[in-house]
Amino acid sequence: MEPRDLWLEYLDPQFRDRAIHIETDPKGHEVLVVDDKPVEMVRGRMAALGGIELEPEELLRSDELRYEDGCPLGSYEPGARLAVMDAEAIDTAILYPTLGICWEGHTSDAQIAQAYTRAYNRWIVDFCSYDPKRLVPIAHINLLDGQLAAQEIRRAVGAGCKGIYLSPDMFARGQKRFDDPDLDVVWETAQALEVPIAFHVVVRDDATTSYFNPLTDGPHRFGLFLFAFLAIDVMAAFTELLSLGILEKYPRLKVAVLETGANWISAWLDRLDHKFEVMESRTRLRMRPSDYFRRQCIVSADPDESMTAAVVDHIGADYFIWASDYPHIDASFGVVDEIRGYIADLPITDQRKVLGDNAVRFYGL
Repeated sequence: MEPRDLWLEYLDPQFRDRAIHIETDPKGHEVLVVDDKPVEMVRGRMAALGGIELEPEELLRSDELRYEDGCPLGSYEPGARLAVMDAEAIDTAILYPTLGICWEGHTSDAQIAQAYTRAYNRWIVDFCSYDPKRLVPIAHINLLDGQLAAQEIRRAVGAGCKGIYLSPDMFARGQKRFDDPDLDVVWETAQALEVPIAFHVVVRDDATTSYFNPLTDGPHRFGLFLFAFLAIDVMAAFTELLSLGILEKYPRLKVAVLETGANWISAWLDRLDHKFEVMESRTRLRMRPSDYFRRQCIVSADPDESMTAAVVDHIGADYFIWASDYPHIDASFGVVDEIRGYIADLPITDQRKVLGDNAVRFYGL
């Protein structure tokens, strides 16, 4: 959970007047402001971006809670994070953003987007410098401008970042497809530096589908739909990247699929392979989709998924990691014991791969 003053502290001085910040509207509700525009989806609900230590109903009902009410000390203070990890029996944490999943698509200015990511990346490296063996920084990269993105990848990796977070959202990249020539340099750079790219769910004001509008359809009608459907963005981005031939063109590019759970991956790869049999002549692929997945990808399991052991056994143990989602509203404590219980029937070597060895290998730790 980024401190609210992160961009005021870390943003390049020439952009300081356009810093991402949290302000209070005339009704007393906190709102995230990006390039002078509010993010409506989180107005009055800033605390619900975190909230692991609060009751979900309290977070979702109250519009008086402040951002910090949802931020336990371990979410923004590295020493406290290590104490949480010790209590949870977690050796190493690979850290992705929270406010960072909210702001892309709210600016079309590539220079300010680049400045926002550079500021965050400086902060997360500083955060993890407290114990760089146990706290692993991931760089946030924006794709509005491929050359700027590649420049920041090189800088951030040089500063210690071990991977790249990319928004799956089309609006975040100016509605460019992943095979846009402007983005070739991004994939080339990530491949050359051997750092994984990863897609993670996002929060946004724009509708993902024609099913509902997040700003006008009430939360009691579509709240469950919206929360569950966040995973579709990531699944779509992964499928787009694969089907457009990016993994064919860049055979050493590593891709992590995060925050979607993992139990769907078996059925989806079967479906892609089946449709590929019909559409092969209309693709840029030379192998089955599942072959690219096994060559270059991993997927992150949630601790409470009940079919993980069967899916791992079916796909292979080398392709799975896991995540706690600490300190978000849908996270909980005791997650190591939970996932251990669900994969207990796997051989010990496979359990070790899922619990940590795959992450160490894939992220180059």
